[in-house]
Formats: sequence, C-alpha cells, structure tokens
Amino acid sequence: MSDEFEQFRAWIGRSETAHDTVEPWRAQALAGALDRAQPWPMVGEALPACWHWILFRPVVAASATGEDGHPARGGFLPPVPLPRRMWAGGRLKFHQPLVIGEAARRVSTVKDVRAKQGKSGPLVFVEVEHKIEGTKGLAIEEQHDIVYRGVEGAAVATSEAPGETGQWSRVWTPDEVLLFRYSALTYNGHRIHYDRRYVTEVEHYPGLIVHGPLIATLLLELASQVKSARLPSSFEFRARRPVFDGTTLTTHAAPAGHGGLRLWATDQAGAMAMEAEAGYAAF
Repeated sequence: MSDEFEQFRAWIGRSETAHDTVEPWRAQALAGALDRAQPWPMVGEALPACWHWILFRPVVAASATGEDGHPARGGFLPPVPLPRRMWAGGRLKFHQPLVIGEAARRVSTVKDVRAKQGKSGPLVFVEVEHKIEGTKGLAIEEQHDIVYRGVEGAAVATSEAPGETGQWSRVWTPDEVLLFRYSALTYNGHRIHYDRRYVTEVEHYPGLIVHGPLIATLLLELASQVKSARLPSSFEFRARRPVFDGTTLTTHAAPAGHGGLRLWATDQAGAMAMEAEAGYAAF
C-alpha cells in the first residue's frame, strides 16, 4: 500500500465546516433511547457530554453512498480501499456546554494519516480534529480516531478480561431497536449496525455491532450518575473489542486521580470492550 498511502497523506490539512442547531427533540429522542427518567432535556439546558454526536449529521445523496452504507469514499476523508472502517476512539476537552436550542458550528480538519502492518494485514489510521462552537464560543475540542482494516484474520479481536469490577456498574442489553434509533439520530448509514445479512455475510461478524460512540455514551451515562450529572472537563476512550446486539454490556466506573473517573465496558464474556477516563475540573 506504499504508493497509495502517500496519496492518502495528501488529505492531511483538509478541512470542512458544518452548521447545526441543538434541537430539543433530538436530545429528548436520545434521552428516550437511553431510557433516561423524565423530565428529558429542555431548551436552555446543557447538552450532556458527547451528545453532540447527534449533531452535524453527514447528509449525502443516495447515489453518493457506498456499499457499506457510509458516504462513498473520497471527499473530506481519504478513499482508503480497506473494507472495514471503525470508530476506534477519541480524546475530548469540554470548555463549556452546548446549550439545547442554540446554533452550533463544527470545523473539522484531517490532522494525520498513518499506515502500519498489523498481524492480520495492513491498517490505516486517520485522525480528525473537530472544533465545535456554540453561541458563546469554543465548547468542545475533539480528536477522532478512525481505523481501516482488511477482512483478513479474525473479525473480533481478542481482549483479556480486566479482572475487576468497578465501584459502580450498570448492565445494558443493547438491542436492534436501540441500534436503529442511535443510527437514525446520528444519520449513520453504516450497515454493520442494522443490516444483519450484510454484517454476517459480507463483514463476517456474528451479529449487529453496537456503535463505538454509543458504548462511550453509555460509559458517560454511568459517569453522570456517579457525579450527580456534573459535566466532565475531558474524556478519552479507546475501543478494544466489538459488542453485538442482544448480548449484555456492563459499564464500570472507579475513582481516578484528581477527582476523575476510570471507566470501562465489558462484554457478555467479561472481555474488555472499551477503556476510558473522564476528568473533572476543580470547582
């Protein structure tokens, strides 16, 4: 992939700007999907951490959609020809909350494109920076990691059990309805989240895949419970292993230094699915 990879590096520095409104119905729809107790978020309230992922939806024409349901490759992101594309993790800083009802703007920039040879074949990593502003200025800085890989090797990576249970935990069973709702709210057409024939016959996974950002959101639901709905000042997460619909997912939290929280999610077998940490600014 050396020659192609040099082509992909030409995408570094590309930027695009998107505008949206933090509409209350979308926040309320996500609250309902997550089975939050009412009253649900209203105009003038702070948008919970990482709920901005329901904003700036990538609307494209049907003719500009790829076989996997994503927008066809090329354009803002490099046209990496490897078939499996996953949201691998991210790092976020929260400067101030977005407010439900306000206008928002996101400036996205491709910061890096890296290739490496993994155990099962080539991998390409794309790092995208998002800067999100509300009406009062910069609200969120985000580094978004995307990984592309081939179909060689096992579809599900091995992951060891963490060997501990958090001081706080919550058990979820993400089903087809939750995956559908989250895909709809984020306008995520990736077929691995709703098309069972595609995900099992084409990408060779055993079931529908729970969205990485949805698992991160579930971790933050537990953090919100522990911290009495206090918003974090930072959040980092890294996906380790996919989780499939109809199986249990357990979110865990434990105290970390400087008042933060160490967070992780385990799958039905007890294997590590995601690791994260949330920081909280001193009062």
